[in-house]
Amino acid sequence: MISLIYETRDFIAVNKPAGVLVHPIKDSREETLVDWVLKRYPEVKNVGDDPAIRPGIVHRLDRDTSGVILIARNQEFFEYLKNLFKTHQIKKTYLALVWGKLEPKSGEINAPIGIKSGTIKRTVWQKRAKDLKEAITEYKVKKYFKDFSLVELNPKTGRTHQIRIHLASVNHPVVGDKLYGFKKTEMPFDLSRQFLHAFSLEFSAADGHRIKIEAELPEELGMIIDTLEKKR
Repeated sequence: MISLIYETRDFIAVNKPAGVLVHPIKDSREETLVDWVLKRYPEVKNVGDDPAIRPGIVHRLDRDTSGVILIARNQEFFEYLKNLFKTHQIKKTYLALVWGKLEPKSGEINAPIGIKSGTIKRTVWQKRAKDLKEAITEYKVKKYFKDFSLVELNPKTGRTHQIRIHLASVNHPVVGDKLYGFKKTEMPFDLSRQFLHAFSLEFSAADGHRIKIEAELPEELGMIIDTLEKKR
């Protein structure tokens, strides 16, 4: 269920659950985050670059990624947030459970991402890609488990599927990732989504004070960590 985390006259922050689309897609009638927002904040309907489709939406999360997302309530703040994202002035922190022991324990994945020819899938393999763009992700392992690593990630750029592609490119894909993950590996627990959560966003407000917004790990992901802890 979508829940409100933070609210000001300029923007709101919500915790988006996995399985929910941010905005409508063609030929789909399922309820989206945008529907939820418009019911509660109707003024948002005229905000954004494409308010008919994405009112108030400055950034997005994949359907099966949970966590913090910001929605602007007026055009002025939309432009302010848009510039912060564009100039990489918003610190984004994600949590992911990945396959294997990711080493070294901290580091940076710097690999341009492009679109795989003939598909909508992204890739870092340059000979197979077009429209390559710089992509940088910093990471830090929080805990090692048997067969898994719990990782904190800070994407420095904002490419589509960036974290998922970068982790897969170093052979440590996100657990449960159906697009970029291992295809036939059996999981020792039930998981119907990818284990990727947008944990926090941190940025400076127009008056200079810092704002940090966090969304706790969803229950279904927390239970998996508890299970792995017991097996350590």
